[in-house]
Order: sequence, then C-alpha cells, then structure tokens
Amino acid sequence: MAEAARVQAPSAQSRDATIVLQAEGLERSFGGVRAVDSMGFTLREGSITGLIGPNGAGKSTVFNLVTGVIKPQAGTVRLFGEDISRLPTYERARRGMIRTFQLSREFGGLTVLENLMLSPQQQLGEKLVPLFSAQRRVHEAEQAVYARALEVMEISRLGDLRDEYASNLSGGQKKLLELARTLMIDCSVILLDEPGAGVNPALMTTLREMILELNKDHGKTFLIVEHDMDLIAALCDPVIVMTEGRHLLEAGFDEIRKDKRVIEAYLGGAHDG
Repeated sequence: MAEAARVQAPSAQSRDATIVLQAEGLERSFGGVRAVDSMGFTLREGSITGLIGPNGAGKSTVFNLVTGVIKPQAGTVRLFGEDISRLPTYERARRGMIRTFQLSREFGGLTVLENLMLSPQQQLGEKLVPLFSAQRRVHEAEQAVYARALEVMEISRLGDLRDEYASNLSGGQKKLLELARTLMIDCSVILLDEPGAGVNPALMTTLREMILELNKDHGKTFLIVEHDMDLIAALCDPVIVMTEGRHLLEAGFDEIRKDKRVIEAYLGGAHDG
C-alpha cells in the first residue's frame, strides 16, 4: 500500500460514542457467487470511517446493501437503533442517512442553484392543494429553501457557479455539487461512494477540506468507500478493511497499512470489483 500523507485527520472516536449505523451478518450472493459473507461493522457518531479493500472485496455490494439499493439475503442494518434493512432508499433518507454515487447524478439541464433547490424531499410546493390553499406558506417554504441553497453553496465553494448548468461542471465540481445536495436534506449520516474518483488534485484538496468541515463544524458522520489511499489516510479513522466479502480488520490507517493480512489481501488480490 502506498505511503500516504496524513493531513488534519480527525482523532479516533471513543468506544463510548453513540452508534449511529450498524450492520450485522450481511450476506448477498449473485449467480452462486457469495459477494458479501457475514459482513458487519459499526459507525459511531462524529466519525469519518473508511471502507477499503482490493478489487472484488465486496465494498460496493456492502455499500448498496446498507443504502438500500439492493436487499440483503441475510443480516440487518440499523440506523439510530431502528432496523432499516427492508426500507427503500428514500425512507432511509427521511431517517437521516444520505448517499452519493461514484458517478455523479446531477440534473445537467439545471443550474447549480436549481439542483440544490430541487434536493429537499416533500417540499410543500410539490403538492397540488397547498399551491391554491396555502400560497403564503408555499412562498415562505420556497424562500427558506433558497436561503439554505445559498448557504450550502458557500460551504461547498460553489457560490461562483450558482448559475452554471450542472452539465458544464468539471468532474470534481460535480462531486462537490453532489455532496452539497446532501446538505439540503436534514441528514446526520453521509455515505460517500468513491468521492475522489475523477477529481483533479486542486479540487481534491477542496473536497477533503469540505468533508472535514462538515464533520467538525456541522456534526456529520461519514462512511467513505474509496480506492485513493491518500484520501483515506487524510480523512479516516477508523478504517475498515474487507477481503473476499468479509470483515478483515478495523484500525487506524497507520496500523492497517502495516498489517500483514492487509498487505497479503492487496498483493494477493481478489478478483472482480
């Protein structure tokens, strides 16, 4: 594993910290191949936790199981103590857990500002009756969303691009926009799927600083699936290592990068992504 510079990484979280997300005994097979085998982990409040492993380790499948994109064949996922294993993704979002995708899913024909304003769920103006019977309340709600969007653009360093169409943004700017969209929803837990993929070095610094700021100043808890070890080293403590669909090790980055089992997992390699 490559040497990685640690930059303002948060300290390890206390074992007494509140458990916000817990996966236990997750299993999932595809065509007879066991992609995830009795996988479990715990996410504690205020942490930035990394999830890593060689290609084929099952990281993406675990991520999709936790976020509701696919359903587990066994095991449970609990958010703030509630079993959400069978809930759809939008219900998990309403309970405070949001995810991003490796390939950004912005609305290309809308501006940055419009993308942000469209993000909150269950807006009053989306319902037909209030448009006629509660116009003042609808207007006030829209103004609140607009004000929040302006605030989020400043947090995400997108203020200068507010009127730019999302389709014109660079790959890194789209990643910032996708992260910013999560802030338009009242969420406590943010799961990032390879946030560093396709991001140039200059914007990578901005992305890293934004995640740290959201964690330290806004109380967001993160789970990050990532191949970029420099980003993991700079942000994550603890780091969970997977191999062959299973939990291998959880520790600080300095410890896992020296662990013989981790080195063997990476150098020995698994098979597909």
